[in-house]
Amino acid sequence: MTKPYADREVWFLTGSQDLYGEDTLRQVAEQSQAIARELDDSSDVPVSIVWKPVLKDSASIRRAALDANADDRVIGVIAWMHTFSPAKMWIAGLDALRTPLLHLHTQANVELPWDTIDFDFMNLNQAAHGDREFGYIQSRLNVARKTVVGHVSNPVVQKRIGTWVRASAAWAATHELKLARFGDNMRNVAVTEGDKTEAELRFGVSVNTWGVNDLVAAVDAVEQDAIDPLVAEYEDLYDVAPELRRGGERHDSLRYGARQELALLQLLGDLGATAFTTNFEDLGALRQLPGLAVQRLMAKGFGFGAEGDWKTAVLVRAAKVMGAGLPGGASLMEDYTYDLTPGDEKILGAHMLEICPTLTTSRPSLEVHPLGIGGKEDPVRLVFDTDPGPGVVVALSDMRDRFRLTANAVDVVAPDAALPNLPVARAVWRPQPDFATSAESWLTAGAAHHTVLTTAVGVEAFEDFAEIARTELLVIDQDTTRRGFREQVRWNAAYYRLAQTI
Repeated sequence: MTKPYADREVWFLTGSQDLYGEDTLRQVAEQSQAIARELDDSSDVPVSIVWKPVLKDSASIRRAALDANADDRVIGVIAWMHTFSPAKMWIAGLDALRTPLLHLHTQANVELPWDTIDFDFMNLNQAAHGDREFGYIQSRLNVARKTVVGHVSNPVVQKRIGTWVRASAAWAATHELKLARFGDNMRNVAVTEGDKTEAELRFGVSVNTWGVNDLVAAVDAVEQDAIDPLVAEYEDLYDVAPELRRGGERHDSLRYGARQELALLQLLGDLGATAFTTNFEDLGALRQLPGLAVQRLMAKGFGFGAEGDWKTAVLVRAAKVMGAGLPGGASLMEDYTYDLTPGDEKILGAHMLEICPTLTTSRPSLEVHPLGIGGKEDPVRLVFDTDPGPGVVVALSDMRDRFRLTANAVDVVAPDAALPNLPVARAVWRPQPDFATSAESWLTAGAAHHTVLTTAVGVEAFEDFAEIARTELLVIDQDTTRRGFREQVRWNAAYYRLAQTI
């Protein structure tokens, strides 16, 4: 079975001690290997689970933590106290660990062998209190971690571990992320601003600017012979408007869109960047605002933010990594306008051009239309409706003293009618728990209008990511109330300000 994160590993660490003798420790090793194998064989766990020898003393635990930190393949460690591993042995290791941690509270057997159970069995199977000792020291040291409880054969347990793996993979990706901003952010817009230095400290992302002239030069350098195969690919994958097809009166616009895609791939590849931004106010000698090119690069896994919004580009890249190998997709999104029919309120999300086609299983149409702003040629773009189903809308905001993630669980629905005069890709959703509570909570949170919409992963993946990043997360879902959300925002403000001084 090929894992989506085939070049990554999660280490399985088992805690015990020398007190029990070699026969017991042999059984500990055999049983912990069996649990690691079951996780490794699970289709819900998208990474190789690598078993490590049983840890019995402080020095070996600290060495395991340092080795995990130093190995770029390792995106996380799972720890389980099979017997009883005195927690003071774990202090140095947990203090040194910089790799995401999952505490698996499980045991080797599902059912108790009531008629044969003896004290040898009890000595071997002590996770019920061994893991509680481990939980204490994690809390005493304020260690960020995810805790999953249940037998490893339980599909719910496997799915929750798989979700944490995806968040850990996104964490690793942001720490390797180079983000190229072509131009600055949109003038006078507050929410696209942010502290790039703090972002590198918090998320590991390196955010830097390249002049639009660099992109212009890359576009001009694309060879004509390279454009023809890409245009043929467009005609194979999409319903291309007749005016854009070969021989059509606007075919050159399509060729220029292809030229932009090839240039961005080349330039971003040269820079080692997997996320980028553009800005319609800063296009230099570009003939079009990149639309089709941006959509297709997002479909390849790149992060993107419009109007120079690098924070959303980071979030899109993280969501792309989280959703690897899953049905659905992720894209830049923007709440654009509402249907306020009482009892059936909905949000219509879109952007000028740049919505990722991974949000649909339908065949998009490839069209060219005026943009209305930017003062450039009419750009080419893919037009489609997002597939119905569950989704999450997430924003990343700079709150001056911290970053804040805000996530709203939503139900994507089909438009009530066709949208023949709206020539952009779009999504329609009902926010949970209802429109008024959702919108009021979103505004109370100060959450951004640029977001990522993902239909591949749920809220739990962002909860795990936020825990790993020690970043605030506010969730709006079926359980949200206006009063409760307001109080949560107030308590969070006090907590994070106090926590920074501890």
